[in-house]
Amino acid sequence: MNYRLTKLPLILLILFLFFSCNITRKLKNDEFLITKQTITSADTLVSNNEIARQLSQQANTKLLGFPLKLQIYNLAQTNPEMRFINWVSKREKREDRLVSLLSRRQVIQLKKTWGSINNSIKNTGEPPALFDENKTESSLRRLESWYWNHGWFNAEAEYEIKKDSLAQTVEIQYKIEPGSLYVIDTISENIESPAADSLYQLIKNRNKIKIGKPYNTEEFNNDRDFINTFFRNNGLYHFEKEFISFYADTLNNNQKINLELNIQNRLVDVADTVASTPFKVHRISEVNVFADYDGTTTKVEDSVRYKNSNIYSFGNLKLNPKVLSDFIFIKKDSIYRDIDRARTNNRISETRIFKYPNILYQEDPRDSTGVGLIANVLLTPKERFSTNFSIDISQSNIQQFGVGFNTSVLSRNIFRGAETLELSGRGNFGSSRDLGNSEDQFLDILEYGADLRLNFPRIIFPFPTRSLIKNTMSPFTSASVGFSTQQNIGLDRRNLNATFGYRWKPKDRTSYQFDLMNIQFVNNLNAENFFNVFRNSYSELNQISRNNINDVNPDFLFENSEGQLDLIIPEGTQGFIRDIRDQNINLNNEDQQVANSLIERRERLTENNLIVASNFTYDYSSRRDIYDEDFSQFRGKIEWAGNLLSLFADQLKLEETQAGNYRLFGVQFSQYVKTELNFIKHWDLGNQQVIATRAYGGIAIPYKNANSIPFPRSFFGGGPNDNRGWRPYDLGPGSTNAVNDFNEANFKLSFNAEYRFNLFGSLNSALFIDAGNIWNVFDNVEDPAATFDGLKDLSELSIASGFGLRYDIEFFVIRMDLGFKTYNPGSEGSKWFKDYNFNNVVFNFGINYPF
Repeated sequence: MNYRLTKLPLILLILFLFFSCNITRKLKNDEFLITKQTITSADTLVSNNEIARQLSQQANTKLLGFPLKLQIYNLAQTNPEMRFINWVSKREKREDRLVSLLSRRQVIQLKKTWGSINNSIKNTGEPPALFDENKTESSLRRLESWYWNHGWFNAEAEYEIKKDSLAQTVEIQYKIEPGSLYVIDTISENIESPAADSLYQLIKNRNKIKIGKPYNTEEFNNDRDFINTFFRNNGLYHFEKEFISFYADTLNNNQKINLELNIQNRLVDVADTVASTPFKVHRISEVNVFADYDGTTTKVEDSVRYKNSNIYSFGNLKLNPKVLSDFIFIKKDSIYRDIDRARTNNRISETRIFKYPNILYQEDPRDSTGVGLIANVLLTPKERFSTNFSIDISQSNIQQFGVGFNTSVLSRNIFRGAETLELSGRGNFGSSRDLGNSEDQFLDILEYGADLRLNFPRIIFPFPTRSLIKNTMSPFTSASVGFSTQQNIGLDRRNLNATFGYRWKPKDRTSYQFDLMNIQFVNNLNAENFFNVFRNSYSELNQISRNNINDVNPDFLFENSEGQLDLIIPEGTQGFIRDIRDQNINLNNEDQQVANSLIERRERLTENNLIVASNFTYDYSSRRDIYDEDFSQFRGKIEWAGNLLSLFADQLKLEETQAGNYRLFGVQFSQYVKTELNFIKHWDLGNQQVIATRAYGGIAIPYKNANSIPFPRSFFGGGPNDNRGWRPYDLGPGSTNAVNDFNEANFKLSFNAEYRFNLFGSLNSALFIDAGNIWNVFDNVEDPAATFDGLKDLSELSIASGFGLRYDIEFFVIRMDLGFKTYNPGSEGSKWFKDYNFNNVVFNFGINYPF
């Protein structure tokens, strides 16, 4: 099986070469395939993707120079149903045999199925890009238009066609003579409405269009959008972008432009004529909020006036008026602003209490000046209770097979303040056994847990915070408690956690989160199982016992199947460790050093953890929406733990150990500071091609009450979202080559890059390279191979490379990446990897993109 897999790339290469021999084999005699298009401007090759996109016809997409989609398209037959009929009638009695084997109706269905299969192949592939001279003329006009829109008003374009009649291919070369670039020399204004003119004078210096800059149509459109947005956020309710125009005078000006900005009045139907009416600055004269609008009921049964807003209900008002008023940013006597409408929509939607609101404005008939507006906010509540359930299948380095489920119940408006209370449960059962061994119990792993989360759409704090965190920043307070427990997984851990924190958005693309209290208690229920789980640690300890076999208590040993004496787990390992500590066994320096490291690691990974922390997270993204693939994102987080407990240890009369460390509830609490920085950058190359990169760095430094980082807060390397040439916890630390079963440390660097492209349809692919590692620094690990001592240790960055497939099913992406260990700093032989075959690949499965 492995032999065949190693030959797969060669087979694929042969198939590619075979199909590429005759890519025009299905063309008619008068049809030509476009294989290449180039654009030159003043004898210089143009590589601008934006200019290339102006061409009305594009050559077929290629993967590494190979037109894969075109070849898939060519696999489909022309007139497949007729070819099927011809095949059936080609031999006598073939139709009779098919009918007797199936039925006449099934034979007809088989013909249709064959046609459907061919249509599917065509839809998966890409039809040939056939040369069309009319489209070439269109491309020429679009190129001239692009140059005109960027200031080259006299640009001239022509094209040259190179045909290969024998191969039925064509290459097209477009040549552009741009001429002189036109520059803005003067700017004047013609604004009919005094209100519009007054507002424009406030922002005219912030326009993109300025004297001395080249003409650019895109900047004109940007300025129109900017002016329109400013006007509509400063009272001009009836204003639209179409009222703004520019007139450019270029006659006899020696490539200089005299520009005039025109903003006309709006036209209003008056009787049988159309009148020109100046814009007015409108104000909100009344705000009406309908708290339970269902689209049909019109009889109001309850009403209240709060902060100059009229709140109506068609039944009993179930929401506190003060809370509801905080969601409405449209205020009586304020100037009309589009942004108030948008903020109201977003804030109400974020609460998860209402469906998307409907906000309507109407001119106030009571206002003789014609500037008053009545705002009607129509809110439709969601059902008070909702449920959710999902199930998934998983596999990890612990589970051979696992089935998990998540379920939740959400209760809305629990205290009449738009709060949400969510109770969620999760579970997983699976197998850690050999599935091929019938004597093993199949389902031997069980994990389950539950969380209770309460969300408040406001900041809950003993002191007023609105001067710092305004209501426009979408503030939320959340409190949660939860637990989870594991059986037959490692050390059978039980986790208890509680959080209380805040989140808010000071800007559209910036968010903050501050966890005032984040408490986690980790209780290892089966610490005696350590050496069954961490087999590498057991092997090292067992080897030390063999090196000193005459000094080992025989009660600690058993004879294995090969006749050798091994330590019994757990009685033998515990007794042997106890004798080492009590110096009942004299070890040489090397064995003593290894034993000390093993004992320290065992104590750290089996000890219970108490983490009382606070953290702050900053998140910024320039991404406009989920379709934007040209953006950057930065996330920074800092966490500090144990400081309050350490500060008040004496006042709280905490238990103190002989080493001078404090315990709470019998557990030594963790004390550290941890920071993480993550930067992501995407470049959109067009044609569904993206370059995505990520740089990550994290460090956690223990101090005072701790000399190491608790396992739940440490870093690890490898896995589907990290360095994909290694499995999770199989990388590092440093150049130790993953000597432990679960390798972790307190310092991490990671760098990733991907070239993503579409294969066909919803199937995408990527080529990637990952670099990174973990190290120990400022803690109790002294092994030079595992610690970071300076910039020279950057040579220990492990490198993985590979490729992946991603299938987009709209809601999420199913991902499979194949990673190879390209550079392994812990390798004893050659550190650079050369054996690229499927015997040495690491398969990574994931949901959605890694970054």
